[in-house]
Amino acid sequence: MAVRPQDTWYVSLSPAKRAFSRSTETFRSELKAKEFAKQKLAETQNVSAGTLNPHLPKRVISSAQMIQWLEEPTATDTAP
Repeated sequence: MAVRPQDTWYVSLSPAKRAFSRSTETFRSELKAKEFAKQKLAETQNVSAGTLNPHLPKRVISSAQMIQWLEEPTATDTAP
């Protein structure tokens, strides 16, 4: 995974068939990260997300919090 300078969010997942492997993608926006996470939840329930350092405020979304996070409005959702 190569982190691009403008990326501020990541989504990480473990495929159901491979318990010890993880795949991570990075995104420029929370909205794009949410879209990707929603797609991956159809394949596996082990999906987590968060912000990359040094982005503040720091967010870590566990797999147990994933549905709640996906339902939260993003900054672009609330813009006029």
